[in-house]
Amino acid sequence: MLLILQLLLALTLTIRTGGYYLFWVDECISSSLPDLTDVEYLRTYYFNKDLWVQFNSTVGKFVGFTGFGLHAAEKWNNSSYVKTMRTVLDEYCKQNLPLFYSSVLDKTVKPTVQLRSEQQAGGGHPAMLMCSAYDFYPPAIDVYWLRDGEKVTTDVISTEEMADGDWYYQIHSHLEHMPTSGEKISCVVEHASFKEPFIYDWDPSLPESERNKIAFGASGLVLGIILSAGGFIYYKKKSSGIL
Repeated sequence: MLLILQLLLALTLTIRTGGYYLFWVDECISSSLPDLTDVEYLRTYYFNKDLWVQFNSTVGKFVGFTGFGLHAAEKWNNSSYVKTMRTVLDEYCKQNLPLFYSSVLDKTVKPTVQLRSEQQAGGGHPAMLMCSAYDFYPPAIDVYWLRDGEKVTTDVISTEEMADGDWYYQIHSHLEHMPTSGEKISCVVEHASFKEPFIYDWDPSLPESERNKIAFGASGLVLGIILSAGGFIYYKKKSSGIL
């Protein structure tokens, strides 16, 4: 997981009304979580959105990417400006990244997992199961399938982790399979919020809510037949003058 803390978002300097502008972005970057031992500081300059010149704390100097950027880098590397940039890594990045990490980024939120059938097998077509994980953080997660305890490596289609826009993520995995009597299909979810992988077994039997719907529909059908029969008997008796 890549941790990026943007220190100074942007400083925009308008040169003239023709739309030319200059801005820079400061970043503290680390990929070693949670110890943050490889923190790196970048100051990147852009001119009209094009990369112009950059200071990299690992390199220890400015590097130009355009003709004008090469000229600026040479000038700044021979001034006190580069000495100031070299102090930011220790004085700001290494001081503040641990605080941000401990207060925000080391928190975990367990996913809500749903396992359901998207398509029933029939007519020579396979069944389609979907295992979905919602509202989890951090985004790193592993979702896979087991058939009778063995990992399934074919007929699986999974999405990438998708951001919800509220710090939470979701992911979906589909499994095509031809149901076999006695087999056991499971979805496994591994996430930082779990101490060990969670296994969700697929139950091919209908859930209680579906059984209730069927029972309600069947009782309604029987009631309809009874009412229809009663109406028919009443009609016949009335037609015969009995009533």
